[in-house]
Amino acid sequence: MTRATTTHVRSTFGQAGRAGLGVATIGLVSAHYGPRLRRRILTWGATPAEVAARLPGDELLESADGVTTRGITIDAPASAVWPWLAQMGPSPRGGAYTYDWIENLLGLNMHSVDRLLPEFQYPKVGDMISLGKNSMRTELVEPERVLATRSQDGNWVWTFVLSEQDGRTRLISRNRFALPTLSARLSLVLMESGSLVMERKMLFGIKERAERLASDRPAPQPGPVVFGMSAIDLTAPRKESP
Repeated sequence: MTRATTTHVRSTFGQAGRAGLGVATIGLVSAHYGPRLRRRILTWGATPAEVAARLPGDELLESADGVTTRGITIDAPASAVWPWLAQMGPSPRGGAYTYDWIENLLGLNMHSVDRLLPEFQYPKVGDMISLGKNSMRTELVEPERVLATRSQDGNWVWTFVLSEQDGRTRLISRNRFALPTLSARLSLVLMESGSLVMERKMLFGIKERAERLASDRPAPQPGPVVFGMSAIDLTAPRKESP
């Protein structure tokens, strides 16, 4: 066997060995916390119906290899939740409302704020938000309902969906990933628990800010009540009958 052939054989077995090790590692990590616990990690806070639902933004990455769907109920209308989503992103934007020190270890320059930033309240399709070496392009904007972004390489779609009922809002955060390589699949499995820690903190951060914003807003004043062609102003002083 020639030296070149020997080198080729060693290289081939080396690649196969690394691939096998990667597959085994994924299997061990998955087995470590089991399918049931893994599902809870990937779907924290979301109902079975929300997990199974096709949401706006899914069409941006149809064949996803990995999906997380997480949710939270916020005791505030969608109008108090949307501003915090609209301004998310690295400084000078509003941050991600999670553990800034962890984000900044990754060089993301996140500084979560507790105030609204008027200059970032009107996202539009085509806006670019830098995340370290990556960038996210805004793809869907429906104020107070949907905000979806997609990475430049097309391998990640992040969508927020809001649904308001009786003054309360369900906020759903869905991430869809394309994982074209073994290392990408392994990385995702290894990061799933960490992503829950970060995203749970983010969802509670948005909830806290939205509920505070809603409570700080003045309560609506009663106005005229219309019956047919006449109106009774409930705020006007009542006249006593003689």
